Amino acid sequence: MEKQPNDDNRISGYGQGAVDSVISVEEVVRQTQAIAQDITTEQLDGLVDGDPYVVLENLTAGYGKMEILHDLTLKVGRKQSLCLIGPNGAGKSTILHAIFGFNNIFKGRVLIGEGDDKRDVTRLSPNEKLSQAGIAYILQDKSIFPGMTVEENLWMGGFLKDQPAQAKRAAEQVFDKYPRLAARRRHNAGVLSGGERRLLEISRALVMDPELLLVDEPSIGLEPRFIDMVFEILHDLQHGEGKTIIMVEQNAKKGLEFADIGYVLVSGQLAIAGKGDELLANPSVGDLFLGG
Repeated sequence: MEKQPNDDNRISGYGQGAVDSVISVEEVVRQTQAIAQDITTEQLDGLVDGDPYVVLENLTAGYGKMEILHDLTLKVGRKQSLCLIGPNGAGKSTILHAIFGFNNIFKGRVLIGEGDDKRDVTRLSPNEKLSQAGIAYILQDKSIFPGMTVEENLWMGGFLKDQPAQAKRAAEQVFDKYPRLAARRRHNAGVLSGGERRLLEISRALVMDPELLLVDEPSIGLEPRFIDMVFEILHDLQHGEGKTIIMVEQNAKKGLEFADIGYVLVSGQLAIAGKGDELLANPSVGDLFLGG
C-alpha cells in the first residue's frame, strides 16, 4: 500500500483502538491545550492519600540543552499509583527519566520520602537512586538479555547488591512468587512469549526490593490477555506489597482504570489532574484519549 503524506503525524486515537475520525498529533496537542486547567498545589495535594511520598517540585528538565518539562509539579502518596497520559511528545517518559536520572534537570527538585524524612534525590545517579532511594525503572519492551537464561536475567537485576549470593536469594523469592517464570528459569529469555518477557522485566526490577516503581508503557506490544496479566501483577505489587507506582501508558483507558491518580500532560506541562475514575468520566479526556 502506498504511504500517504503525513502518515507519521496521524493517529487513530488513544486507548483501546481506532476511532472513526483520524486526527493529527498536532491537533490533539491543540485540543488538549484548549481544555487545560489552572491546577493549584492544593488540588494536587487533594489527590494524595496522606503525605506526598514522591514530589517533583517545579521541575524543568530535558535532554542536552533542550527543555521538555517546564516548571512541572507532581505529587503521589506512598502505596498510590499515578498514570501519565497525553499526546506524543508531551513529556510523559521524560518525567520518568527525570526521576531516575536519565536526563538533565535544569531547575527544581525530586523529593522522595514521608514527612520530615523527605530526601532530595535530584542529583543522585540512577545506580544511587536504585540502591539508596529504592527507585526502580521498568523500561519499555526489549530490555531483557535474550541470550541469557531467565535466571541469569534476574541475577542481573541484583547487580548492585553487595554479594552475588544476595541477588540469587532475591531471585529465588521472585521464582516463589511467579511459578510461570520458575518453570522457565533455565530457558534463554529470548524464547519467552511477550507476556513472559514483560513479567521478567518487572520481576528483574523487584530483585532490589524497591519502594517506587517507574513503569514505562507496560502494555506495549502485548496481546490483550497478556495486558490483563501485567496489570494484575502491578495491582498486586501496589496493593499486596505496598509499592508506589508512577506509570506512562499509551492505552489511556487501561492506565486510568488501574491508577488512583491521572495526569494529562501537554507540551511538557500539566493540563489536567484528577482521580483515575474522574478522568475516565471526563468527556473531553474521553474524546481525545479514550476512543470517544
